[in-house]
Amino acid sequence: MAQPRVIVVGAGPAGVRAAQTFVAAGVRPILVDEGRRDGGQIYRRQPEGFTRPYANLYGSEAKKAEDLHRSFEALGSKVDYRPETLAWNVTAKTLHVLHQGHHTTALPFDALVVCSGATDRLMPVEGWNLAGCYSLGASQIALKSQACAIGRRIVFIGTGPLLYLVASQYVQAGATVLAVLDTSPFSQRLRALPALAARPGLLLKGFALNHILRKAAVAVHTGVTPLRIVGEAATGVQGVRVRKADGSELRFDCDAVALGYHLRAESQLADLARCEFTFDSESRQWLPKIDIDGRSSVAGVYLAGDGARILGADGAEAAGRLAALAVLSDLGRPASPDPMPALRHTLNKMDRFRRGLIKAFPWPHAQAAALPDAAVVCRCETITAGELRRVVNEMGGKELNRAKAFSRVGMGRCQGRFCGHAAAEVVAHAAGVPIEMVGRLRGQGPVKPLPMAALENAGAANG
Repeated sequence: MAQPRVIVVGAGPAGVRAAQTFVAAGVRPILVDEGRRDGGQIYRRQPEGFTRPYANLYGSEAKKAEDLHRSFEALGSKVDYRPETLAWNVTAKTLHVLHQGHHTTALPFDALVVCSGATDRLMPVEGWNLAGCYSLGASQIALKSQACAIGRRIVFIGTGPLLYLVASQYVQAGATVLAVLDTSPFSQRLRALPALAARPGLLLKGFALNHILRKAAVAVHTGVTPLRIVGEAATGVQGVRVRKADGSELRFDCDAVALGYHLRAESQLADLARCEFTFDSESRQWLPKIDIDGRSSVAGVYLAGDGARILGADGAEAAGRLAALAVLSDLGRPASPDPMPALRHTLNKMDRFRRGLIKAFPWPHAQAAALPDAAVVCRCETITAGELRRVVNEMGGKELNRAKAFSRVGMGRCQGRFCGHAAAEVVAHAAGVPIEMVGRLRGQGPVKPLPMAALENAGAANG
């Protein structure tokens, strides 16, 4: 029997477990990853030559990180591993990649498992375009990959478990964290407890993160409304102003701010593969449509991990295994005994927890309506909230891609990853329509900028 051409995109928790499942079934997959080393964002490895202990680098997730890394190392030559390789487009049964920024290759496939992960979900605040303002993910990368902090005096703003995780990692690394400013009221967490109890271990870890912050005398405020990141273009961030739930204002003098409101699925490849999307009203974002095992609406394309549903690292590992098993079943190589029912049960439990997190740490969509006209929404193209409102009210740009055409919002380097969700909220409020009515920014290849020299030979080589 000829070997099926199987490609896995992403060497994070979902991708590694998918590759591991294929290898166990005697299939040698191609494993494409944009990073230099395996682990993804959550278990990002430190650079070669660095020797920080796992406990210092990953905290409560140290054992899981080490297990994933060792599992990947054990795969060895049983996978065709291609690091520093960007998957930049999907056409009919073909994945297009860029290797080390120089060589483009077209990789035909029988099955494609996209484990593209997630990126920060960001809500603009006036001044967030100043130097010294980072996303939570960027702050984590600085700590893990560069062994440095983003500033000397740091404030964390946003909501969700990642906010507390990164802040506590900075505390444990010896950085000066002044405050954690959470937009979600504490009462929301109490209401969400029944759903959060689906994973009591993670719930306890959340309490432990809070304990780390309190023990380090970090100011923690919930139910706040960010007002402004204070500073000058020439000098960058100088402070943060927020309004507390009681109406009083707080200011923290700092030189760096980390922002993040949970995560958004990195779904551009699914879009380019022509997968169907559905609107998730609870999280107020569009997600690729998949069945319980990870099959998309396009034959031969499977989606797993946070790029399809935000279930965290544990959920991504289970989803990666399940998607690989679905591929094998569809190729006529089902596993025996069948582990799929147990994995489905695990994912159902994790999905209940996911819904609890959405309730406990809601996306603060009302803040988009309250943004001053002068506030920058799209940092790449310097498009303000006022410009978006003008496009809606004077030019009829009530659909997001139409607003993009008129204003250039989402046309910059990030292609709407960091501004798309907030821009949709601004447009929806200005148009007076439900958020799902404005649609979503359509994905376009390449998913990230490519050097022109690399494109000269696009399609010339086949891997």
